[in-house]
Amino acid sequence: MPQAFRNTLLSLRDLILSAGPLAFLGVGLLVLAYWWLNPNPPKSVTLATGPAQSAYEEFGKRYQKALAVDGITVQLLPSEGSSHNLQLLREGKADVAFVQGGTAELQPDDADSLVSLGSLFVEPVWIFYRTESAERTVNTARIDSLRQLRGWRVNVGSEGSGVPKLMERLLDANKLPAGSVKMSRLEQTPAVVEFLAGRLDALVFASAPESLMVQMLLQTPGVQLLDFAQHEAYARRFSFLTPVTLPRGVVDLAANVPPRDVRLVASTTSLLARDGTHPALLTLFAQNAQKLHGGAGWFNRAREFPNSRHSELPIAKEGDRAMNEPVPLLQRYLPFWLANLIERMWLVLGILLAIMLPLSRVVPPLYQFRVRSRVFRWYGRLREIENEMEAGQADTAEMLKALNALEAQAEKVSVPLSYADELYALRNHIHLVRKKLLRG
Repeated sequence: MPQAFRNTLLSLRDLILSAGPLAFLGVGLLVLAYWWLNPNPPKSVTLATGPAQSAYEEFGKRYQKALAVDGITVQLLPSEGSSHNLQLLREGKADVAFVQGGTAELQPDDADSLVSLGSLFVEPVWIFYRTESAERTVNTARIDSLRQLRGWRVNVGSEGSGVPKLMERLLDANKLPAGSVKMSRLEQTPAVVEFLAGRLDALVFASAPESLMVQMLLQTPGVQLLDFAQHEAYARRFSFLTPVTLPRGVVDLAANVPPRDVRLVASTTSLLARDGTHPALLTLFAQNAQKLHGGAGWFNRAREFPNSRHSELPIAKEGDRAMNEPVPLLQRYLPFWLANLIERMWLVLGILLAIMLPLSRVVPPLYQFRVRSRVFRWYGRLREIENEMEAGQADTAEMLKALNALEAQAEKVSVPLSYADELYALRNHIHLVRKKLLRG
């Protein structure tokens, strides 16, 4: 091996050994900070949606596709509806869920265990009825009051959807006693089958217009949509309801469906999450909510949703940031996992630098000590020989032999060129002691 290359390797070894403890400390602190902050989210998250062919299921599929881009698998958990979703969150079976305002009763400790990522969209109360049922009971093809449902066979959905509780409150406000409306609690698909077969007079949905069932019934001959003539009054009486209007022709302009404006009442649906859900997952859901729900719809203009209005739970800071601040700069140019890692670790990195920079000042003196000690340790042996010579404890031949052995050892010492003067000084001092010995 060439001597120059050997000297370079030796110098690198000394540098690594000198800086090694400091580097080990820095890496250890970094690993500890990573473990404590847990910056990268889990690769899987469970989203509670709703019944088959519901708007919740459709939106769940959109979130599943959006988060897959960032390597997150969204497990869709079907449910009976809003109330069931809230229960799944409480039980820890779902991480995130769609929950409709007014259809589920919040418990006192929900504010401590659940957070909201904002209101996503409005869900009108759709009451579809058969034209022939209206003509038979009230002698008109159109009805505009819940009191006109007296004696009707009405399906209000499964208990887990929250719609039965909502309808009970609305019927009670109209002073309709229990039993005056024959309510059934069939799930969505079998209820539609019964309705179209004439065995039900009306169906009640509380769903976004993206629901396939809603869009189908809006265009089914012989089926009417109840017009809430008092929709402003409902909104005054119930804080979770909003008056909305289904514009004439919005479903199908060519066929003019609906043929007239229809007044409705609607609640807002929020995206709720368990408080322990990883912050990066909340950020992803909140940011994608801006893309999926920020456009114009049947009942809202562009960029009206998501928002923090009508929220019954605290808004998560990730949701508030997504609604009120632009996308962070790093996320515009870096993959989400890397941008999130830097964003969550930059403060720790700054603290580590503040600690490590002063400590790094000990590396040059330590390196210098290691290199010089390789030369200086032979001065101890040289001093022993010189002391023996002055005390006359050994004959000249033995001391010359010891000096020759010391010089041979010194010739094998390798040091960086910047410290070569130390090595040559040692060899010169050995020569001086030899001359002194020979003169004596």
